[in-house]
Amino acid sequence: MILEDVQGRPDVRGVALDEVGVSGLRYPIVACDRDGVKQETVGEVSMAVALGAEVKGTHLSRFVEVLHEHAAEISVTTAPVIADALRVRLAAPRAQLRVRATYFRERRAPVSGAHALMGYEVDWFATADSATARVEFGARVPVTSVCPCSKAISDYGAHNQRGHITVRIRPHERTVHSGGMPWIEDLIDLAERSASAPVFPLLKRSDERHVTMLAYDNPVFVEDMARNVAQQLREDAALEAFGVHVANDESIHDHAAFAGIEWPCPGSLADTRWASG
Repeated sequence: MILEDVQGRPDVRGVALDEVGVSGLRYPIVACDRDGVKQETVGEVSMAVALGAEVKGTHLSRFVEVLHEHAAEISVTTAPVIADALRVRLAAPRAQLRVRATYFRERRAPVSGAHALMGYEVDWFATADSATARVEFGARVPVTSVCPCSKAISDYGAHNQRGHITVRIRPHERTVHSGGMPWIEDLIDLAERSASAPVFPLLKRSDERHVTMLAYDNPVFVEDMARNVAQQLREDAALEAFGVHVANDESIHDHAAFAGIEWPCPGSLADTRWASG
């Protein structure tokens, strides 16, 4: 029996679509770090292609087929390859891929050396057309901040809070395979250096004392953290664009405080605040 390909019928309305695809697809993936070490995790995936005005529909089953063929490694270098494979398989002018996942790093406490795994929300976003394949990626990093104003005006102590720094970058296409650009781990390290203190999954009493005093000695506003990150990224010649979004869950207010920047201009990236919360 020959089954009709209804999606292949022509469409006469003359309306091209920018995006047609699947979203909310949870799939086991293997993420690769800067040292080539691979870790298994679960990604939430969205995939889309542009659809010409004359085509009625696309073949959604092929999205999952392409993902299954390439899920053995998701990284800065493979994400644009997958997007291009999707474009070719669907015979589309453009394709895009987004993968969001939890990325684990082993963290050691600063004094005792106690270690445990800590998860970070990470994101890869790739686009491909017949001429280029591009990638953006980022991380949402939990941090501690101490309020400079509170420290300056208080007789003792200062209010502090946990916040998140979301960093997203788009490297120049020529640097993706050259090894000269930041990786996820670099973005995490940069965000932590830009705050009052890092957040750790496991601390002993000696570590807690160290981290508390470290944060107290390095008070920062959300504005400071955003500028600290942006200042360092702006000097990286490997980057075409970047975005930073910082949010503090204020400990003495019933609201959050935030600051953000996109360089070279707002709208440079697909979605700077993808996980800023």
